[in-house]
Amino acid sequence: MFSAREYLYNLVTGKIKGFPAMFLRGCLFLLSLIYGLAVSILAGFYRIKPMRFKAKVISVGNITLGGTGKTTLVEYLSSNLSLAGHKIAVLSRGYKRDSRRSGAGGLGDEPAMLQKNLPQVQVVVDKNRIKAAKVAIRNYACDTLILDDGLQQWKIFKDLEIVTIDAQNPFGNYRLLPAGFLREPLSALKRADIFMLTQVCSGRNLDEVMAKLKRINSRALIVESRHEFKKISRIDSEVEFLDWEFLKSKPVAIFSGIGNPDGFRDCVSGMGIEVAKYFRFPDHHDYTQADILRIIGEAKENNLQAIITTQKDAIKVRELGIKDSALLVLEIKLSITKNEAEFNRRLLKLYSL
Repeated sequence: MFSAREYLYNLVTGKIKGFPAMFLRGCLFLLSLIYGLAVSILAGFYRIKPMRFKAKVISVGNITLGGTGKTTLVEYLSSNLSLAGHKIAVLSRGYKRDSRRSGAGGLGDEPAMLQKNLPQVQVVVDKNRIKAAKVAIRNYACDTLILDDGLQQWKIFKDLEIVTIDAQNPFGNYRLLPAGFLREPLSALKRADIFMLTQVCSGRNLDEVMAKLKRINSRALIVESRHEFKKISRIDSEVEFLDWEFLKSKPVAIFSGIGNPDGFRDCVSGMGIEVAKYFRFPDHHDYTQADILRIIGEAKENNLQAIITTQKDAIKVRELGIKDSALLVLEIKLSITKNEAEFNRRLLKLYSL
């Protein structure tokens, strides 16, 4: 039995066949035309006179729904620029956060993870990014603002616009919401200064993606990257790092509630670990004890060696207080594989202007 989310995904990707599905796709296409017109008008209007700040603004965004590696890039930028002596603030919406709660629930899972990983960086959470920017400058004297999910923040002037694009599935079915996965028309990519291709696999032919991006925006730098293993630890002991080699060729369960679940599975499989069972939850899922106990129970029934999740998911799971030595956390990092020197040169050039 499909959930509404799964049904819509299968509908727009053409997995559901028959006349009723064709009719529904036609209706969604008409709605996408209206959506595209509205987005283009709003983007054009707000960009006439965007808000400028007394700080450098770096936007990290994407043009599609789903995970494209924005958060790992934000962490990469924040860490490197902080080491270079800059006072950094990450401005995040804190998707699905509840301000009445404490911990990850109050901040949002991604901001909570960034705050944990980057103690030297200010993470300011507010769906109004202009307010967040003013707080970062006034309260923390930040000289650099990193807009997490910033491509559609048309009201703010950006000194650098970076767009992350999943090399495995760059543009979905090329249609706008709700008929597809595009948040803006592809022409919006003309605003980009840098395209960061993520999830680039060795040996993968990127000629078609590269040609498409160059046709849309020939001036933008194209950078290639991938996610690499950083460390693995027990969920109940963050300071105890494990040698993951003991899991090689052994069957494990994994679970996640992220925008790109296939990327997580591929990362684990790429380490030589056998993914025997995958529990998938919606992005930013608010885990319950019942969820985790069910996963632990099924893993034990199937004699699986461990249960691995992402650091983003672990932020919420830890708050449930469940302790089980089989629960492991995989942390990843962004590794730039092509045009790293030019990418860093463009970053540092911002401060010479």
